Parts: sequence; structure tokens; C-alpha cells
Amino acid sequence: MDFITLFAIYVVVVLICIALVCKYSGQQQTPFGLLLNSVSRVILPWTPKWIQNFSKRILHKLFHQRNNMFIYTHLLLEGAVYAEFTYEVFGYCRDMETTHISLSVPYILLAVKSCFFYLCIKDDPGTVTKKRHAKQLQVYPYDKKMFHPGVPCPTCQLTKPARSKHCRVCERCVQRFDHHCVWVNNCIGAQNTRYFLLYLLSVCAMAADMALLTADMLLHAVLRSGILRARYIDQDGQQQHAGTLFVIQHLFLTFPRIIFMLGFLVFLFLLLAGYAMFHTYLALVNQTSNEWYKSRGYVCQHCHPTSSNTTTTHPGNCSPTADYSRRHFYSRGLLKNLGEIFFPLRSTHKKDN
Repeated sequence: MDFITLFAIYVVVVLICIALVCKYSGQQQTPFGLLLNSVSRVILPWTPKWIQNFSKRILHKLFHQRNNMFIYTHLLLEGAVYAEFTYEVFGYCRDMETTHISLSVPYILLAVKSCFFYLCIKDDPGTVTKKRHAKQLQVYPYDKKMFHPGVPCPTCQLTKPARSKHCRVCERCVQRFDHHCVWVNNCIGAQNTRYFLLYLLSVCAMAADMALLTADMLLHAVLRSGILRARYIDQDGQQQHAGTLFVIQHLFLTFPRIIFMLGFLVFLFLLLAGYAMFHTYLALVNQTSNEWYKSRGYVCQHCHPTSSNTTTTHPGNCSPTADYSRRHFYSRGLLKNLGEIFFPLRSTHKKDN
């Protein structure tokens, strides 16, 4: 089996994983979630019941129960990429007289990213507790659209502060709840959104820098080999100039692992760059992803499995009806919004309307 076929299989597997993440994160309105639903309706009637039950149990454990599986996966993929980069690309770049500063940037970014990754995992996201409950109630006003005063959490037995939500995975209410991230096995809330945003940006920078160094190395390898001036004999016995497809095939055969790693880095960068841009936008307008989805009538299918079949809900729950009237209710201006991300509100300070 050639490497192009292997890479195509790899891309398909990654897309399937993204579809699973979209579906079992509770947001079924995403394109991948809708695609997976369509495929599931075709496949499920032909799938044995025991396989369906086994799959549901595994997926529920992975996405709806706290576990370190995705943390280990993250570290494994990161270790594999850096091992390949250090073992092959680093040596080629040194031969090309790439500066030591340029070669050290990926490792500096790795250290920075690891710091934010650790903080995302270990830092408390802003758990609503009895000890801090009175102060947490005063941090944000209720917009009376998505968040209503006096709504109790049936699990925590505490009145929900504005912008909070009960996480069914962590089994706790979180102040300024954004989402539960399986990659850090923690909720993202008022106290660790800054670390999560910086973590996303550092991973994007890390992937982009390594991809650029790798692409530069491959370009120099092609230029040094003189393959662009080469000719080959086709199946009809005619001499042909080495075109783009010939060069790509040559690179696949000569540097298979490096090409595989480059493809992974580019795919990772494109995927996370879009996600980082989304969360940067949310930070600029002082909105959480939970509020963004709720304002558009989307709901968590795990938290509210029957909401799609109802037209009204309790004021404290997600509403299936989109309401754009007060989407940026908590926005206080660009600089203050960013300041709130990096210096979270903790006491009786309220938004000035």
C-alpha cells in the first residue's frame, strides 16, 4: 500500500473522530454531527444490538464521564510529532544552516503550551460552592432571557448565579461556564478561560512554526536534488519533464514520515485556528460558547435530551427558540471584555448597564 493511500485513510479516520466529538459534545447542529446522524440512520438497522450497546457505553464513558484518555492521547500525538521533528527535520534544517533561534522556537512554544495545558487541567474553573455562593451571585446581573434569578440547581441545591451552568460530566455548577473540554478533562469557566485561550493560540503557533520549518526543509531538498530539471520515460516510451505530481510522489517515497507529519500539522493548524478564532471572538464580545449556542436556540442533547421535542422550557434551562435581542448583554467594551478574561471578576463588581 503506497503512502498516499495511507494518508487518505488517515484523513478519513480524523474526520470520523471529529464527527464523533461534534455529536457527543451535545452540539448536533454542527455539519459533522448532522453528517454522522445521517450515516447512523443508514448503518444502525444493519448493526447487531450488542455492538450498538457496547459502542454507546464506550462513547458515553469517553465523552460524558471524566477520564484522562484524551490527555494521554494528546501527549502521545505531541510526543510522536516532536520525536519525528527532532529525529529527521531538525538535522536537515541544521545542514541547511537554519539559525539556532529558528530551530529553538518550536521547543520554546512547547514549553509555553505545556504550562497553559497544565493550568487548564489543574486550575479550578470557578466552581460554585456554598462558601463562595453569596459573592458569586453578585458577580453578574441576570439578563432574564437566558439566565433568570431564583433558579435552583437540582443537583447542587444552590441558586444558579448568572452565566453559570451545571456540568453533567464534572457534576458541579461552574461560574461563567463555557464548555467541558475532554482534551483537558476539565470545565472551562471564569477562572481558567484565559489559560484555555492562550493554550489554543500556543498550539496553533506551535503547529504553524513546525509546519513552516518542515515545508522549508522539503523545498530545499527538492531544489538541491535537481528533480525539477529531471526527465523520466513514461509508459509510452516518451521523455517527460518532472511535474508537480512527480515531485510529490518523490517526496512521499523519500520522506514518508515527514510528509505524514506535515499533513498532520497543517490539518491540526487549520482545525484549531478556526476554533481559536471563535473563542477569541467570544472573548472580545464577552460571551461564552454556552451562551452563543443558547442564544441561537441550540441545546446540549446530553443535558436536555428531550428539549428538541418541546416548545417551552423552564426559565433556567436552554431555550430551543433563538433569541438574538440580548446576545451581547454582558459586553462592556473591547478592553474591559479582554480584561475580564485575564482578570476574572470575583466579588460584588457588577456590569454597568
